[in-house]
Amino acid sequence: MHKHQHLLPIFVALCAAFALIDEVDGEYLIGVGSYDMTGPAAGVNMMGYANIDQNTAGIHFRLRARTFIVAESSQGARFAFVNLDAGMASQLVTIKVLQRLKTRFGDLYTQENLAISGTHTHAGPAGYLQYVVYSVTSLGFINQTFDAIVTAIEQSIIQAHNNLKPGSILLNTGDVENAGINRSPSAYLFNPPEERARYTTNVDTTMTLLKLLDSASNRSIGAFSWFATHGTSMSRANRLISGDNKGAAARFFEDWFTFSNNSLSTRNTKFSTIQNISTLRNKAQKIKATGGKPCGKTTSQGFKVRKNDGSRFVGAFCQSNVGDVTPNVLGAFCTDTGKPCDFNHSSCNGNDQLCVGRGPGYPDEILSTKIIGERQFEKAMELFSSATNPLSGKIDYRHAYINFTSIEVQLNESTVVKTCPAAVGAGFAAGTTDGPGVFGFQQGDTEINEMWKRLRDLLKEPSQYQVDCQKPKPVLLSTGEMFVPYAWAPAILPIQILRLGNFVILSVPGEFTTMAGRRLREAVKETLINNGNGEFDNETHVVMAGLTNTYSQYVATFEEYKQQRYEAASTLYGPHTLSAYIQEFKKLAKAMATGEQLGGTGLSPPDLSSVQLSLLQDPLGDSPPPGKRFGDMQQDVAQPKGGSFKKGDKPSATFWSANPRYDLLIEGTFAVVEMFQGERWVPVYDDDDFCLYFKWNVTVDNGSLYGLATIEWEVPEDTASGVYRLRHFGSSKKTKDSPNEYFTGASSAFTVS
Repeated sequence: MHKHQHLLPIFVALCAAFALIDEVDGEYLIGVGSYDMTGPAAGVNMMGYANIDQNTAGIHFRLRARTFIVAESSQGARFAFVNLDAGMASQLVTIKVLQRLKTRFGDLYTQENLAISGTHTHAGPAGYLQYVVYSVTSLGFINQTFDAIVTAIEQSIIQAHNNLKPGSILLNTGDVENAGINRSPSAYLFNPPEERARYTTNVDTTMTLLKLLDSASNRSIGAFSWFATHGTSMSRANRLISGDNKGAAARFFEDWFTFSNNSLSTRNTKFSTIQNISTLRNKAQKIKATGGKPCGKTTSQGFKVRKNDGSRFVGAFCQSNVGDVTPNVLGAFCTDTGKPCDFNHSSCNGNDQLCVGRGPGYPDEILSTKIIGERQFEKAMELFSSATNPLSGKIDYRHAYINFTSIEVQLNESTVVKTCPAAVGAGFAAGTTDGPGVFGFQQGDTEINEMWKRLRDLLKEPSQYQVDCQKPKPVLLSTGEMFVPYAWAPAILPIQILRLGNFVILSVPGEFTTMAGRRLREAVKETLINNGNGEFDNETHVVMAGLTNTYSQYVATFEEYKQQRYEAASTLYGPHTLSAYIQEFKKLAKAMATGEQLGGTGLSPPDLSSVQLSLLQDPLGDSPPPGKRFGDMQQDVAQPKGGSFKKGDKPSATFWSANPRYDLLIEGTFAVVEMFQGERWVPVYDDDDFCLYFKWNVTVDNGSLYGLATIEWEVPEDTASGVYRLRHFGSSKKTKDSPNEYFTGASSAFTVS
């Protein structure tokens, strides 16, 4: 046998795969877009943990809105899917985005065919949801957060629309190993044994990926994937804005594609002439800090490593049925004893605050974020590289607004039940192993003591109907019956199905548990097959896009609801919430399968923008100390004893700076690492890089408050030896009504060897 003959079958398979790709003649129009949505990086509460002390104090890496649009023709059926580096979608955000799109595009993009989905990071700015319960810890509505998100969604859609071109879409699936475990395994065990026996794990491990190919160049323009794991690798103590593990996966994926296919990248570029380290040190010693200097509003955009010109590859990692899935895969342990927590209540001798989940990089939460991000990225890269299954067939969609507070659900021929007005139970206040709650509540509590009942009743005593309807949940807050100063929880929710050939997306406005998601997917798929006259079959692939179009907390199964752990206690509309979703989604699925156009329910969610309250204080840090300018050094880079920094070291510099809320520097950067190449400085990292940290805080000097910006660079292992420096950008205001003044400054140079 020839020594390479054993490779022949692989070679033939590869040729067949490439031939298949070549035969895909661009059945669809496809386009992708991406836009910066990083909100205020100082003094604004973060969305997710409901921790009033968790306020932004810098940026780990930036947040983005990523969009793909697929259409049958320039005016044909289409839909747009937007993935947000945000805790969740917001009804008010959706309303305002649709208003903007109507002004620009008419009826091309509407509530019917637009899906806006959150990754569920818990490290983004809060204040963009319109219902009271989601804005208590943020001290109300925050226009700056809201505007950044709405504008980013709009701009990413515009970019994707303008980029529409003939192309094809390939589907691939595979299992992600050890990127999520069930954080409520005792509740999962309440599901029927025969149902659990159908699955090998108590979480869904499947990642589904779409690869978008430009027909003209046969190059990919983007990839979107769905996989369930919580955005809680970063803890409730973190104060740096971060896309968490899914945002990290997106950054790694986009950089892998871009820099591995771009020989002109400035990343890790070696010096044009070989110089020994002593020569580099001598050069660095001569380059001192620049001092603060004025610059323009958009100057920092020119220092971005990834300039957003609309042509960049877009890689998005979307959320799915994430309700009971945690990325803290080592499990939950008691912080006082180091032993595993109580199985049923996730507490330690009755104290839930001592029971905390551990990520794979424990105790380093940034390392945990990186590892879980890498596990998703590596699987996506594998699926992307091996995808050969082209999607074909019609584009379609169905959408409905439903009042979830009073749905009659037909369980069987003789049993009709109803959903309830929204309410949360005692287990909601207990929190989870990702972020324990306060006040002594435990997951699984089915009773509330008299003191808490009296305090609850001062806000709103739940009606007897509500108490009975929600059982066995003990009503801690009857949010669906609370309307002062405005509605505390949503009543009218959107549900949506998007179809791309035999690929179907279920847009759900909440966090379904693993088994709840499985049941909904199966019910929809069965309905499509049974009513589709052969258009759908067992190869039809159904994914769930969680936290989409609005947010209504959790959806547990009827059986899980009995235990009243956090997910069940946060299932707003009572024990039959999942059954209601299944019933209403089956109506949409049947209409899609038969071609029926639904007439609408006549319902629409309220626009509460005119009644929003905001108690957030104005920014602090309006001027530098006497004799200083913004951008001047407060603490220059401390040169290491050996003369050069090594890989893994963390050089840092601190600048006198203004509050970053004065300008978000959208599509710009607060922090840059520059490398001296030839006779010029070249940006090689910015505040959208995982290795660079922008941190902001306030210092007190002689009774006055001054702002400080610290830039810290964790030198990557693949960094080229050379001369570097750290640069800061910012914006200030002399008075509240004066125009912004922009500034920059750079540290002294240093060497990396």
